[in-house]
Amino acid sequence: MSEVMLRLQGVEKTYNRGKTNAVQVLNGADLQVASGEMVALVAPSGAGKSTLLHIAGLLDTADGGTVQIGGTDMTRLSDRRRTIARRRDIGFVYQFHHLLPEFTALENIVLPQLANGVARAEAETRAYDLLSRVGVAERAGHRPSAMSGGEQQRVAFCRALANGPRLLLADEPTGNLDPGTSDQVFEALMDLVRDTGLAALIATHNLDLAARMDRVLRMENGALVAG
Repeated sequence: MSEVMLRLQGVEKTYNRGKTNAVQVLNGADLQVASGEMVALVAPSGAGKSTLLHIAGLLDTADGGTVQIGGTDMTRLSDRRRTIARRRDIGFVYQFHHLLPEFTALENIVLPQLANGVARAEAETRAYDLLSRVGVAERAGHRPSAMSGGEQQRVAFCRALANGPRLLLADEPTGNLDPGTSDQVFEALMDLVRDTGLAALIATHNLDLAARMDRVLRMENGALVAG
C-alpha cells in the first residue's frame, strides 16, 4: 500500500471581515493523498480551494485541525521547521506560471536548487532532465517572454519539482490555457507525477481533466466530499 503523504484532519479556517462579519471557509475538512496518487479538488470560485491548498502547503495556518506530511504533524513545528519542510517536501504550481522574466527556462529551474544547497552542475543536469521529460528541452535557453503559454507552464511544473518534493499542490494549473494546450500540458503533468511517484492535489474547474485523475473531491460548506 502506498504511503499517505498528505493528511488533513478536521481543518478549520475562518476569516474576519470587519468586527462582526466572520466567514468560515473550511469547516472540518478531511482528506488524504497517497504517494503516486492524483486527486482533483473541484469547487466554485470562492469556495475555499486556494485556502485549503495554502494550508496544506504550509503557506497559511489553520484555526483548528492538523496537517500531516509524510506522517509528521506540521501544526506542531516551529515556523523555521515549517519553512524547511515547505522548501524540501512541497512543490507548488499556480494558474499563472510566475517564472522570473529575466532568467532562462533552465535558470528558473536551477535557482531553487541552488537555494537548497545543490551544486550548480548537478542543478543544471536535473533542470535539463526535467525539461526533457515535458518536451521543452529546446527552450532551455529561452526567457519566458520567448515561450508560449503552454511552454511556460511546463517550465513551471519543472521548477515545482526541482528539489524533488514528495507532494505537489497545483491551483488551476491549466486554467490560463486554451483547451488544446490545456490537454497537452495536463498530460505532461500526469507523466511527471506518475514517473516520480508524487502525491498530487490539483484544484481545477475542468471536469474533464478532473475525471482523468484517481479521485475527485468536492468542497461543500467548507468540508470535502467524494466527487
